[in-house]
Amino acid sequence: MKILYVIPARGGSKRIPHKNIKLLNGKPLIYYTLDVARQLTNDENICVSTDDDEIIGVVERYGLKVPFKRPTYLSTDTATTNDVLLHAVDYYETKGIYYDLLVLLQPTSPLRDSSHVKEALNLFNKNLDMVVSVKESDLTSVLCAENEKGFLELCLNKEDLRRQGVCSYYEYNGAIYIINIESLKKTGLSSFTKKRKFVMDENSSIDIDTPLDWIIVESIMKQ
Repeated sequence: MKILYVIPARGGSKRIPHKNIKLLNGKPLIYYTLDVARQLTNDENICVSTDDDEIIGVVERYGLKVPFKRPTYLSTDTATTNDVLLHAVDYYETKGIYYDLLVLLQPTSPLRDSSHVKEALNLFNKNLDMVVSVKESDLTSVLCAENEKGFLELCLNKEDLRRQGVCSYYEYNGAIYIINIESLKKTGLSSFTKKRKFVMDENSSIDIDTPLDWIIVESIMKQ
């Protein structure tokens, strides 16, 4: 199957200014994901979708041509990932280039490597909507909410957690999304029902969202 690798990189990061091009262990954050994509395909199948001229400059200095500048209406806080991906697919199709699969790789997962993506791709078949990377959740035994009396109650696994066979739960880790383009066009991400998980370890699953996440990832890299 023909695969398009999309790396979304909006310029308006608030918690960590210029996050996608900020130096992480001496290298712009987005370069780690570009390196992974380049181990999997040729540059012509890699699409960095960004609205930011500075990001475009950093990416093109790395030798990758950015095919378009993302429209402003797709770069707001309310713009959806679904719309961003459909825009990228449509761009290529207007040029007569058609893909079967879209692999979404977010720059905020720099500890994900090409072997993870290859393993996830091996799980995909044409009957699926998506293969998505996850990590096992450590929240199942502590996630709680207040009841009508104001007391805390466990939300999940309310039985004795010491017994064997406790139900497992998973969290999306944001590292890999392998998307059936036909499904993307037909129903959109939010309506996918045929999803298969690809489980990653905790370290590789770290998604940089806060300054603390940044410190943790940089510490791991330096070690």
